Amino acid sequence: MLTCSAKHILVETEEACLDLKKQIEEGTSFDDAAKQNSKCPSGQRGGDLGQFQPGMMVAEFDKVCFTEEVGKVHGPIQTQFGYHLILITERNGKAE
Repeated sequence: MLTCSAKHILVETEEACLDLKKQIEEGTSFDDAAKQNSKCPSGQRGGDLGQFQPGMMVAEFDKVCFTEEVGKVHGPIQTQFGYHLILITERNGKAE
């Protein structure tokens, strides 16, 4: 079974998302950026979403989590909720 663990930061604008990505690339911790800026309740946990399987997240989010590089910050990714930065922390198993 394929699973993924990820953290994310949810903000309202693409501009805010790009600004946060730049701050993280310059050394701000992802967890701190999530706690201070994310509009998602997971922000209080550093953006941690825990482990999930394909289909449990919205399609745009799912696609990134199950196809892109682990350990890298991806985004901005637009969904109906806003703009996300996604940090894939782990991916296990294989597609069935």
